Amino acid sequence: MASNELKVGFIGLGIMGSPMAAHLLAAGHRLFVNTRSKVPDAIAQGDTVICATPAAVAGQADVVFLMLPDTPDVEQVLFGTEGVATGLGDHGGATRKLVVDCSSIDPLATRTFAERIGKVGGDYLDAPVSGGEVGAKAASLTIMVGGAEESFERIKPLLLLMGKNVTRVGGVGDGQICKVANQIIVASNIVAVSEALVFASRAGADPGRIRQALMGGFAASRVLEVHGERMIKRTFQPGFRIRLHQKDLNIALQSARTLSLALPQAANAAQLMQTAAALGHAESDHAALVRAIECLAQHEIELDE
Repeated sequence: MASNELKVGFIGLGIMGSPMAAHLLAAGHRLFVNTRSKVPDAIAQGDTVICATPAAVAGQADVVFLMLPDTPDVEQVLFGTEGVATGLGDHGGATRKLVVDCSSIDPLATRTFAERIGKVGGDYLDAPVSGGEVGAKAASLTIMVGGAEESFERIKPLLLLMGKNVTRVGGVGDGQICKVANQIIVASNIVAVSEALVFASRAGADPGRIRQALMGGFAASRVLEVHGERMIKRTFQPGFRIRLHQKDLNIALQSARTLSLALPQAANAAQLMQTAAALGHAESDHAALVRAIECLAQHEIELDE
């Protein structure tokens, strides 16, 4: 079955899920959706069927995308009462239905979920994304996929509607491992950019000009470009919330304990995220980690007028 003939389900229409689903709609796909919150008007007014349960989505769609906050949320949507698993079953089609989890969750749980979905007649890919709200809206997400190559090739055209860098990194669970690695790097970069800009401001320089100069050198990064600007302009509306990055770092540290592995930079970033959350910024963008550094320095970034 060609990708443009697939009936597409989407569960989870939050900050990331809504623009991702909108790209599928814009490409001409009919959507079957389920979400705990109100379906955004841009999606509800398209070629969309709003389903009362995850099972109803799975019963009608060939491929079901999930974009949910955490591991327990994914488990509930898949295996709870009227969950996705109950809607897969024997649908009479020549091709097994496919569940694609774009959430960022525990890799070991992911492998268990895939086994359970396989037992009820479905296939499974983990396909966590990176790029935040900006990337979701621009369809420029990085998508890290774990699972069978045949399943990946089957829905790759759909993934390319939502992201630019779409890579199958290995078997089931490997996509989530890649995302954990991504979040370790991003968190460490946010800490470094926060420290650099607070240092520059406290030393009496203009942090805006410092950032502009650094963007032309070896220190340049997407974090410095996007999050550095947020830190300077004090715009912490959530593109990716601190509490969600905390969740990802907790997965990293829990996995590290299982592997008898030390991750000192991830642990440090997790503590600073916790500090920011304790200061009241759990629902702010993860760029608000700078508030933890500012608190320790007793200095807030100041702009030259």
